[in-house]
Amino acid sequence: MSSDLLLHNISKHISLSEDESAYFKSKLRERKLKKKQFIIQEKQVSESVAFVVSGCLRSYTIDDNGFEHILQFAPPDWWITDMFSFISQKPGNIYIDAIDDSNVYLLSRKDQIDIFEKIPAFEKYFRIITENSLIASRKRVMDGLSLTASDRYEDFCQRYPTLIECLPQKQIAAYIGVTPEFLSKMRRKIKK
Repeated sequence: MSSDLLLHNISKHISLSEDESAYFKSKLRERKLKKKQFIIQEKQVSESVAFVVSGCLRSYTIDDNGFEHILQFAPPDWWITDMFSFISQKPGNIYIDAIDDSNVYLLSRKDQIDIFEKIPAFEKYFRIITENSLIASRKRVMDGLSLTASDRYEDFCQRYPTLIECLPQKQIAAYIGVTPEFLSKMRRKIKK
């Protein structure tokens, strides 16, 4: 797996020397995931944060009635983890699995802290990534409270343009908080 995509992502926020890039890459663990394979399940500790190189991952919860509530999709060039569990190293309540066969780089919390000490610029990089994640999460909550289903679908299409055609309708519906049947009717209405 090539680390070019990840290094390009990092270069948007910080500059690294060749030695720093090599040190960072030495801390990454490559992992190939099969479709539906988990990185983490509810009540486990999130040992690592994952950078998606290819494929797509999702994070979600399951309510008492067995319904999935998708929190995030992570296509290539995105990071994903159970942030609470990763930072606190306590069991979380989120599932993260692969929607398709996927390739990821994993970075453990211990290695992340080692990198912060050796290359302080990485604290800036991960602060920016975490802040962006917090902003997106907050926006998602506010949109869920104030936007119509149609507006939430439009926001989904803008946020994840590469996923519109390749995700099962059931997963898009779970993300925007509607039934697959309602989403199907809404899509037909939009196409007219």
